[in-house]
Amino acid sequence: MTFSEEKTAERGNPSFVWRAGQERRLALVRRLVSLEGRRVLEVGCGIGMYTAAFQRFTPDVYGIDVEFDRAREAGGRARAVAQAVGETLPFRSGVFDVVFSHEVLEHVADDRACAREMVRVTRPGGRLVIFVPNRLYLFETHGIYWGGKYRFGNKPFVNWLPDILRNRLAPHVRAYTARGLRRLFARLPIRVVAHTCIYPGYDNIVARKPRLGRLLRYVTYTLEKTPARAFGLSHFLVLEVTA
Repeated sequence: MTFSEEKTAERGNPSFVWRAGQERRLALVRRLVSLEGRRVLEVGCGIGMYTAAFQRFTPDVYGIDVEFDRAREAGGRARAVAQAVGETLPFRSGVFDVVFSHEVLEHVADDRACAREMVRVTRPGGRLVIFVPNRLYLFETHGIYWGGKYRFGNKPFVNWLPDILRNRLAPHVRAYTARGLRRLFARLPIRVVAHTCIYPGYDNIVARKPRLGRLLRYVTYTLEKTPARAFGLSHFLVLEVTA
């Protein structure tokens, strides 16, 4: 499946293959969230890479995606997939044990509304797992607009610019500070279980230059154990619904 340049800018590209980076993120989730036998919802499931992975642990996996073609492809990898938006989830309140959102909030029209909806459909004691781009990461990985044209690829230092400049270059995608991400869930019935930042999997680099890729993994995964984790690629936030 391929997507137009305009759609790539607006929605981002979903994971098309399952690689070491995704497997590592799944392992991070499993350290803090029980998946065995749970009812799981993926908000923004793309073509269903994570929904398929969750089915290693439970058959009760659901997904939604705003793009019909993606939702249709993901439908073969989950119990049920619907075309829907995160701001109005088509489920009753409190029906899921786990709600998972992987690099999606930065693309939705109203990220606060999406956050409220994810909390609403999670049962008390259930957990939300959120990955979103980190504003402090060196690169803007979603490309930029320059000279009226979308420029795909990793662009350095964009996220370090003041908002007024950063948002001109990347009006199509958000990046979050730690405070800004938590603010989405302010006054909602949740508690923070864990919040950190993680570095990339470097799968493309490992495929082309294995030694360099393995070195980058070693160095940056070590940095995750230090204050330098604040400059990682993505926030990893786990919340528990309290009421």
